[in-house]
Parts: sequence; C-alpha cells; structure tokens
Amino acid sequence: MNTTGSSRALLAIALSIAAAACRDQPGPTAPPLPAEPPAPVSANAPSTTPSADAGGPFVAERIHGEGVAMGTHLAYAAYTTPAADAKKTREAFEAATAEIKRVEAVMTTWRPDSEISKINAAAGKSAVAVSDETLAIVKESVHTSEISEGTFDITFQTLHGLWKFDEDLDPHPPADKDIKARLPFVGYKHIKIDEAAKTVMLAKEKTKIGLGGIAKGYAVDRAVAVLEKAGLTSFFVQAGGDLFARGKKPDGTEWQAGIRDPRGDETKFFAKLPLSDHAFSTAGDYERSYVIGGKRYHHIIDPRTGYPATACRSVTIWAPTALLADEIDDAVFILGPEKGMKLVESIDGVGAVVVDAKNNLWVSKRLHGKVELVGVPSSGI
Repeated sequence: MNTTGSSRALLAIALSIAAAACRDQPGPTAPPLPAEPPAPVSANAPSTTPSADAGGPFVAERIHGEGVAMGTHLAYAAYTTPAADAKKTREAFEAATAEIKRVEAVMTTWRPDSEISKINAAAGKSAVAVSDETLAIVKESVHTSEISEGTFDITFQTLHGLWKFDEDLDPHPPADKDIKARLPFVGYKHIKIDEAAKTVMLAKEKTKIGLGGIAKGYAVDRAVAVLEKAGLTSFFVQAGGDLFARGKKPDGTEWQAGIRDPRGDETKFFAKLPLSDHAFSTAGDYERSYVIGGKRYHHIIDPRTGYPATACRSVTIWAPTALLADEIDDAVFILGPEKGMKLVESIDGVGAVVVDAKNNLWVSKRLHGKVELVGVPSSGI
C-alpha cells in the first residue's frame, strides 16, 4: 500500500490502552508515552493487581519493571504465571537487565577492554580472537551488509566524530573534504572473519567498527531468553527504540505499539501495530537532528556517502527477532521505500511501515490488515 499524506529514532509505545510500560522521567533516548497509561510502578514495588487467594484459581498479575543500560531506558511488563509469581517476575527483570549489561560490556566501543575495542585497536595490524557471540554478531552484520547494498554497515564507526548528534551536539555539518578523507576506510569488505580461528580483523588501519546498529536488538533478544527461562509467557522488553513482545495478554488480545508521527510531537501516533512474538523497531530522522537552511541533518548516515540519508522520514520494522528489526530498519531507511520494501519482502516474517521523504506512507504486504491507521503523518521539514 502506498498512500499519499502523510544510534537511531525511538518508539512511542501505546500498549493497548491499559498495557503501557511504566517509566520515570524519560531521558533523550526514552520513548514518549501516550496520555492514558497508568502511573509508573517501580520494579520493586508491590503489585496493585489483585490475585487469587491461595488454593483458588490462578489469576495473572501484571508486573512492571525498568532499568538503564546501553545508554538508554529499559522497560518491562509481564503477566505472572503458575511458574513465576510476582517476586520471581521482578527477579527475572533484574536478571534480564544484568544480561543486557553483559552484552553491553562485550560489544561497546566505550570500554577499551571490550572485544570490539580490541578489534579496532588492532586494525590494519592483526586479527583478534573473539567469543563465539561476538563472532556471530559480526558475521550477521556482514551478511546484512551484503543483502542491503552496503546500507547497513558496522564500519560506519570510521566516521565517528565527524557528525555530532549526541551529547556533543554541534549543529554544523562537517567539511566535505573531511568526509571524503575517511570514506576509503568505510566498507564492510574491510572486515575479515576467520570462523575456524574465531578471529576478526580490519584490513585497513583507519577502519573502525561499531555495533550500535545491532547490539541493542541482540541484547533485547537475550533479555527475552532470560524471561522465558524464568517461566514467563506474556511480556514485553524494551530498550530505547527496540521492543519485543512475547505471547498475548491473559484476555487474548495482543500487545500493541504506536508508530510515531515523524513531524508531530512525541505523543502523536499515526498508526498502531499489534505485536505477538514479534519485535518492533523504528528508525527516524527526528530525534537526533538539526535543521539548517531549510534542510534536516540527522544521525542516520549513509555509509556509502558519509552524509545523512534522504529517502525517508521514518521506517518501522516488524520482525521475528529484535536483532533483525534493529539491523534492517536503518538499511530500509537508507535504501528508500522501493528498494527497502523489496528487501523487507525478501526476508521471512518481516514487515515495514515507511514514511518517505515526500511524506508518502508505504505499508509492506505482510502488514496489510495488521496496521491500524489512526491519523496521517504531519508535514514539515
């Protein structure tokens, strides 16, 4: 469907009216909520949801939790099961947060002792032995680069420091000559993987990799595994712009996520998407950005040019895993709606909702009949 009208952008979750995640005052990476959710509930606070008396029929309680890791806000909600009461559910949330922090320690570029930092430090010199986990994520990253015409590329880290959209926000684009000087060192083909030796090497000394476009999704999947192991069957996990919902709520309805209007305020949605055993991730040009001379500059950089991508305003991906949603949303954003939709349709279980640069709305075939439009994306730069 293509109807005219209407690090990494963030979700705005509308978890089916009374099913929204609790949260404190959101930081810049925490998604806004619609007006109707209940008041925040601490992960350690007693549940206010009534449960059955001992010996009576089981009644599921809704439990909330939250945390901070990977530079973003974490939110959880789950319904208790006979195998996981409220106490065990909160303990599972804590274990899930610990798992996300473990992934962060392995895959961050902010710590010199992380495996990714060691690969970068040895660029152009030697291969670095890595864990099976890091090897698998780097291999997956290269595969996604291959199927996306290089639009998803973890060597984007080579451009780090040129564009400043984070805490170091500087609303001045870098000089063209500085971008061109680094581009020869950007490219996934500079990544050399030896699966037998379990090593990763960067062929050029100035090439760097960063897993910011995939590690958060992977961490959400790892947190999902922790909650499942604890006996939970109906829950969601959210880390910034990456969300996964497992199962359905006790009343049989699905969890729902709202798709934010890329030119509206942070509480405005133009569509809702049901979620059950699927992930949801949005890449948009509206969170980390600035406008100069009537042109928007944002953090989603096309690794082929070194400049912000211009084909879309927002891309929401629905996928079987958070890792897949996380890596595909930027690729589709950079490719644009026509090539991006071809990529989406080529991957089992993946769907997309795209607002292109001209404010046209595109919905992939797998999401026909699933997406509920509740408005149209606003106009604006």
